[in-house]
Amino acid sequence: MKQKSSFHAPLHPLDTENQTYGCRHTNPEICSKNELPGVCAFVRQDNICTAPPLTWPRVFRERKKTMSKRQK
Repeated sequence: MKQKSSFHAPLHPLDTENQTYGCRHTNPEICSKNELPGVCAFVRQDNICTAPPLTWPRVFRERKKTMSKRQK
């Protein structure tokens, strides 16, 4: 099941370049880390994914920069 909206959702305070709050994969069912203990947001009690999509660091930096500009 594709979930494009989660990848493009606004940043969450717990999002970083290396982790996301919740799953940001557009197709989590085919993610090689899906339901991997301690890694996948779907099986962690804190809802943190430590294996976000490869494009996530770039997207995170762009959104962070955009947020900074809006706050000025």
